[in-house]
Amino acid sequence: MKSIAIINGPNLNLVGFREPEVYGHDSLDHYLTTLSTKFPEVSISLFQSNIEGELIDFLHSCMGQKEGIILNAGGYTHTSIALADAIAAIAIPTIEVHISNVLAREEYRKTSFISGKCIGSISGLGLWGYELAIEYFLKKNKKSF
Repeated sequence: MKSIAIINGPNLNLVGFREPEVYGHDSLDHYLTTLSTKFPEVSISLFQSNIEGELIDFLHSCMGQKEGIILNAGGYTHTSIALADAIAAIAIPTIEVHISNVLAREEYRKTSFISGKCIGSISGLGLWGYELAIEYFLKKNKKSF
């Protein structure tokens, strides 16, 4: 079975409640059920933390366990070189996902320290971005996944 980790950073535990006009009304836990139903051939795990070190520790724990990572680092996207280093260190294909269009928001959100360590980025498509990332892993990496 294919195994993918969805890792979410700070404040993403509030998706479904926080700024619903930006982030929507579905929680990420509820959306995981939707993804698991849509992709029964994939083992999808969900991890969220507001703490940078816990995100790094979880990335490390994926080595030898996960074949792909979908990472929404939240605000750490724009501040954490340590997360970028962790992505590079574990050598697991990682896709950066953002629910909102970070390029249409504040100026400081236009800088991502993690993008250069990821195989791609999806931004501004709501929760659908997670689904597109899974589809990418299934279609693009069919031979090696």
